[in-house]
Amino acid sequence: MLAQPRQEARPRPSKPRTNVRTAKNATQRRISRKDRARYVGLARFCGVLAIALCLVMVYVMLTARLTSLNYAVAKAQHERVTLQAQGARLDDQLAALRSDDRLANVAARLHMQYPQQFALVTLPAPVHHEDRSHLALLSGLATLFRAAK
Repeated sequence: MLAQPRQEARPRPSKPRTNVRTAKNATQRRISRKDRARYVGLARFCGVLAIALCLVMVYVMLTARLTSLNYAVAKAQHERVTLQAQGARLDDQLAALRSDDRLANVAARLHMQYPQQFALVTLPAPVHHEDRSHLALLSGLATLFRAAK
């Protein structure tokens, strides 16, 4: 094998530097991307933690609401039982006040007795005045002024 002659590194011909800004921008973008990449894991962890915290708070809120509703139901049941007992007591009291023996005793103390003769009394028919208000809007005012007399 024959060795190829070694070529010496020639200096490149210098090109005019036209893309200096693009290279600078690319460098800055790469640096900022690396800086952001450092915090991506932390941001994801914080996001997952926030979602988990929200779920736990919703669970606690629903549990508290359920507990308060259970207390409200127990209170309403207790109130219903109390009102039923009070209704039963009032029914007994009403039955005692309406008893025939008690009414006979009260009537005797007031010197009341059954009537010896009955009389039929007829009352004259009530007199109705003609309604002279023909306008629907003023009929209410007409009855108001008539009642105020």
